[in-house]
Amino acid sequence: MSRAFVKDADEAPEQALARPESQHPNYVTPSGLRLLRDQLRQAEASGDTRRAEYSARRIESAIVIDPAQQPRDVAAFGATVSLEEPDGGRHEFTIVGEDQADPLHGTISWISPLAEALLNGRVGDRVVWKRPAGDLAITIARIGYGPE
Repeated sequence: MSRAFVKDADEAPEQALARPESQHPNYVTPSGLRLLRDQLRQAEASGDTRRAEYSARRIESAIVIDPAQQPRDVAAFGATVSLEEPDGGRHEFTIVGEDQADPLHGTISWISPLAEALLNGRVGDRVVWKRPAGDLAITIARIGYGPE
């Protein structure tokens, strides 16, 4: 057998690399902070030190933005924005922190191209979403700040 596929008994196990973190400010909603705390508890309970350390660092660096304190007439962090495409298609997304973002479930990171297009927009504004598939002009149909 080739020595290339044999592990010597005295070799230490490989250490998992630290999970990379964003260089952007760590803005979170109150529910995003709760999510990070839940992830930390789960990681500690399962012995997943890599995930626990990541979650602890993200909690420590969290800057909580309360959607209830945001201006009601402008799309800002924590806003749920309904948008309309030129073909009449409608979508709704909530602008959240990076760790809370899940576009398939309607939450987008505040640093995503879509959020960047929506931020500071008002109802009726037509904004340009810069996408890899090509720019798309969309209209902000509604802005809301629901309960956290």
